[in-house]
Amino acid sequence: MEIINKAIDDGKAFDWGRTSADYAKYRDIYPKIFYEKIVQRNLCIKGQKVLDLGTGTGVLPRNMYRFGATWYAVDISENQIAQAKKLSDKLGMNIMYQTAAAEDVNFPDNTFDVITACQCFWYFDHEKIIPKLSRMLKKNGRLLLLYMAWLPFEDVIAGASEHLVLKYNPKWTGARETMHPIQVPDCVYQMFESVYYEEYMVNVPFTRQTWHGRMKACRGVGASLSQEEIKTWEMEHYKLLQELAPDKFEVKHYAAMLELKKK
Repeated sequence: MEIINKAIDDGKAFDWGRTSADYAKYRDIYPKIFYEKIVQRNLCIKGQKVLDLGTGTGVLPRNMYRFGATWYAVDISENQIAQAKKLSDKLGMNIMYQTAAAEDVNFPDNTFDVITACQCFWYFDHEKIIPKLSRMLKKNGRLLLLYMAWLPFEDVIAGASEHLVLKYNPKWTGARETMHPIQVPDCVYQMFESVYYEEYMVNVPFTRQTWHGRMKACRGVGASLSQEEIKTWEMEHYKLLQELAPDKFEVKHYAAMLELKKK
């Protein structure tokens, strides 16, 4: 599904379904500590029912499945959900997937212990969705927002790759990240209160191929450029990595989490 939002990439259309195959193959990259920190907060564990918004190819529920929660997951893209089902079925995981915009999700009151949103919360209509999330959460239920991004000003390879994306997509707003807390609009705090937040550094391992795939699967390339632009970008990026990167390397990232409690 094509999405146009003036606040994102200056309104340039993007469609995650166009990059679902690469997304499934190259974006399951969160390190072990990313999931361990969730469990340390007693979230997404056995005995809890969890809804993952904007699940993409199901990276979060698939990697958290071993901790015993019952998972439901939704995404606006049919292609993303198709990949998520394929990957989960291959592993024998019983995750309930649904193709839907987050704003259209409609479960009964007091259904979930936790609602998660990883790498996606800024895409939503917050005024519309926050009352619905509060309603679907149980008493003292948690809204957990998660994020991870490369650091282009601190990592040479990340910076060079990002620069090339901006060459082809200069209004891409996913660039120029620095470490900072997750920010949410004021309307969130009308129904939720912050109980925990953390930002921390992580080094994520890649090969030239997997880093190329991860960059291609970002919104600024695979989800929004034309096929001809992607082809030319790929040629330039392959050349850049041959000149700049060893066969195996790590890219500096930071991860962040914000845990909010239903009022």
